[in-house]
Amino acid sequence: MELINALSKSFDVADVAWEINCREEDLKYRALENERRKVDDARRAVNEKAEQLKAISGLSALVAGFAMVVQTNIPIPDSLNPVLLCLMGATTAAVVAAMLIAMLNSTFLLVAIFKYDCKKREVPFENFWRNRCDEDWQLAFSAFTYGIPLFLVMLAQVGWVVFWTHDDRNVASTFVTAIAIGTLVFWLVSTKYKWAGILKKGHKKLTFQDNSPLPAVDIVEEEVDEDDYEDVQEDEYYDANEHEHEDES
Repeated sequence: MELINALSKSFDVADVAWEINCREEDLKYRALENERRKVDDARRAVNEKAEQLKAISGLSALVAGFAMVVQTNIPIPDSLNPVLLCLMGATTAAVVAAMLIAMLNSTFLLVAIFKYDCKKREVPFENFWRNRCDEDWQLAFSAFTYGIPLFLVMLAQVGWVVFWTHDDRNVASTFVTAIAIGTLVFWLVSTKYKWAGILKKGHKKLTFQDNSPLPAVDIVEEEVDEDDYEDVQEDEYYDANEHEHEDES
């Protein structure tokens, strides 16, 4: 009987030691998985910002190129009204300047975020973006959104310059101007009104209140306490293991 009790106690001690060993291994594995998840989250955030910056930079360069082509390639009639000539020159220069600001800021921001160390993460990427990049991003985005209406104004002026010597210049130029103004109004009252204020806040996340075609949008700041999250995950994991042991017993 004593032998059986001794064997039983030795088995209990072995089970406890095995369980402790398993828990230590689980903790090490969970710490490794948490670190991998943090690295993946940081890389995902960097890639997300990189795609935004690439889009703004590419479109800005495209619009600036169109404006330069207009300024250098269209023929300027000698009889052109000097006021219209000055307005067109100033508008074209303003478009190129705004788009260059957007393109250069976006390009330098893109280089900066790719230098962020996703493995060491001395500073969380959200804090890095908010403190070092967000101001320049807002400047680039504002320059881009101001450059689009200037480009449309330039388009309206180009119609008058191109058709200045034609007999039906008033009709043709009016059509070009009307289309440009219509596009400008659509940009201001629809596209920019709906999205500019939201996208300008580069460090914010979006939440949709309903499923309507034009959902009401709230901007909320992402705040995640990673230590609390890990503690909750570990508690849930060990609770599940305890339930499994109870079911087996």
